[in-house]
Amino acid sequence: MTLESLPLPQQLLHWAEITPDATALRQKEHGVWKPVSWAQYAERARSFGLGLLELGLRRGQTVAVLSENCQEWVCAQLGISMVGGITAGVYPTSPAHEVEYLLELAEAPIIVCEDQEQVDKVLAVRERLPQLRTLIVIDDRGLRRYDRSGLHDYDDVLALGRAAAQRDPAAAAAATRAPAPDDTALIVFTSGSTGRPKAAMTTWRSLGAAARGLNHMLGCRTGDQLVSYLPLCHMAEQMFSIHIPVSVGATVNFAESLRTVQEDVRELSPQIFFGVPRIWEKFHAGIQTKLREAGGLRLALYRRAMASLAGVADKGRAQWTFGERLRWGLWYVLILRALLNVVGLRRCRVAVSSGAPIAPEILKAFRTLGVPIREAYGLTEASGATTMQPGDESPVGTVGVPYPGIELKLADDGEILVRGEVVFRGYFRNPEATREAIDADGWLHTGDVARWERGPSGDELRIIDRKKDIMITAGGKNITPSEIENALRFSPYIKEAIVIADRRRFVSALIQIEFESTSKWAEEQGLVYTHFRSLTELPDVRALIEREIAAVNARMPQVQQVRKFHLLTKELDHDDGEVTATMKVRRKSIGEKYADVIESLYA
Repeated sequence: MTLESLPLPQQLLHWAEITPDATALRQKEHGVWKPVSWAQYAERARSFGLGLLELGLRRGQTVAVLSENCQEWVCAQLGISMVGGITAGVYPTSPAHEVEYLLELAEAPIIVCEDQEQVDKVLAVRERLPQLRTLIVIDDRGLRRYDRSGLHDYDDVLALGRAAAQRDPAAAAAATRAPAPDDTALIVFTSGSTGRPKAAMTTWRSLGAAARGLNHMLGCRTGDQLVSYLPLCHMAEQMFSIHIPVSVGATVNFAESLRTVQEDVRELSPQIFFGVPRIWEKFHAGIQTKLREAGGLRLALYRRAMASLAGVADKGRAQWTFGERLRWGLWYVLILRALLNVVGLRRCRVAVSSGAPIAPEILKAFRTLGVPIREAYGLTEASGATTMQPGDESPVGTVGVPYPGIELKLADDGEILVRGEVVFRGYFRNPEATREAIDADGWLHTGDVARWERGPSGDELRIIDRKKDIMITAGGKNITPSEIENALRFSPYIKEAIVIADRRRFVSALIQIEFESTSKWAEEQGLVYTHFRSLTELPDVRALIEREIAAVNARMPQVQQVRKFHLLTKELDHDDGEVTATMKVRRKSIGEKYADVIESLYA
C-alpha cells in the first residue's frame, strides 16, 4: 500500500517516523516563527485524541472546532481522527445564533474554542444545546473567573492523553488505530448562500481521492512551503493545509490573521499558494496602491511594462517567442521582480484561484507579472476537488479539466454533473437533500452551469454561473451576474458588486467601495471624511465609481451594461446576514434588506 493511499493519521505517523525532526508546521509567537516537527505534530495529535477519550468521546461522535487557523486546530483534528471521531469546523466569524444552529445540526458533544470570544458565543447558547457537555479552550486568558464546570484547557487535555498512554500503552495503541476508508472523516457545513447551511459528510476514501487528484495537478512535494490563512472550515483549505501537506511532507505556515496574510506571504515566499478571488483582488489592489504611493519612475516603468507585455498573458510561457522572453526578462529586472517581492510570490511555483469566479483582468495582470494563476473548480460535496487548469497555457477564465479518477459531464441545461470517489456520503440528518444532490446513478448535481471550451491541450471547462443565479431581464435576455460583478471588482476602488437584473428593464448594481484604496485616493484629492459612510457620500467618490463602472460598461454588451448604481453606506456583514462566513453574498437577504433602494433605482 502506497503512502498516499493510507488514511491521514497513518500518513502523519509515517513522517514522524522517517523525518521526526523536519519542520511540519510553523506558527508565529511574539512575531517570531516557531517550528513544530513531524514528531511533535504526531505526538500532540495522539495525546489530544487520547485526552478526548478520557473526557468521554466515543468513536463516531463529532467534535466541533471554533477557531482561527492554528497548529492547535490541526493537531486536534488529527487527534480526533486517530480515535475515530469526526471533526466539524465552525467559522470563527459566526455569530452565537449560527454557532448554536451548527452545533445542534452536527450533534457535537465536545467543542474546541480558540479563546474567550469564542467561548462566550458557546456559553450564550449552551443551555439550548443539551448534547454539548464539554468545552475545550486553546487560549484561556480572561477566563479565570468563569464557571469551569465542563470547561477544560487545551494543554490539560494533552496532559490527560499523555497520562493515559503512559498508564496503558497497549490500550492507547489500540484506541488510536487507523479509521476505515468509508468512515466519516469530516462534517463540512455548506456556505448557506441560498438557505440554511447543511452538514456535508465526507469519508476518508473521498478525501484521499481528492488529495491525490488535486496534487496530481499541483505537484506539491516534500519541503514545499504553504501558507494557511483561509478558514479550515472550508474544504479547499482543508486540502491545502492538512491533507496534501501531510500526504507529501510539506510544511504549513499559519498566517497571523487574514489581515496580515500579505505580510506573512512576503516573509515566507511559498512555493504553493492558494487564494480565493478576493485575496487575489486584494493583492492586486495592494500593488496598485504601492505604485501610486511610489509614483514617478516606478509607476511609469510599471505602466510601460504592462503595455509592452500586453500579449504574453494570453498564452503559456512555453509558447512565448524569443522576443517576448527577452522583453519580459528586461522588465523583470527593471520592475517586475520588485513587485513580486512586494506580494511575496517570487518563488511561487503554482498559484491557484478557486471558490468563486475571478475577473479575467486579474488573471492577466498576474500572468504578466510572472505568477500564472491556475483556476480550479470544486465544491464541498466533491471533497473540494473537481477540475484545474493543467498549465499556464490554459485559456484565461476556464477552470481546466477533471482530476484523475473523476467523471464529469454536462446535463442538457449545462449543469455540471460529477461522479467518482470524491463525491460525499450525503448530508447529515437530511436524506431528502442528499437525494436531490446525488441521483440514482451516482451523479452529483452541482448546481453550477458551464460549457466546454477548446484549449491548446483539449477541451476545458468554463463556468457560466450558479444555476439559480442566472437572471432573465424584462426583455427576455439572459444575464450572467457573476461576469459583470467580477469585472466591476477588478477596480481597486470596488470591493463588492451585487447586480440587479432579474425581471427588470435594465441592469443596476449595489456597490460597496474598497475602503482602504478609496480612502487613500480621497486623501490624495484633499477630500475630508470621517468614516465609511461619509466617504461613500462624497460626490467625488460617487464620480470616481461612476468612471470605474463606465470603463467596465465599455467592454460589455449593451444588455449587460450597468445603467444605475447605489453606493452602500456600510460594509456587508456576516453578523447582519448579508454575506456568508466565506463572504459569499446572500442575494435573497440583500434583495429583502435593500428592497426600497432597489425600487428607487427603477422608479
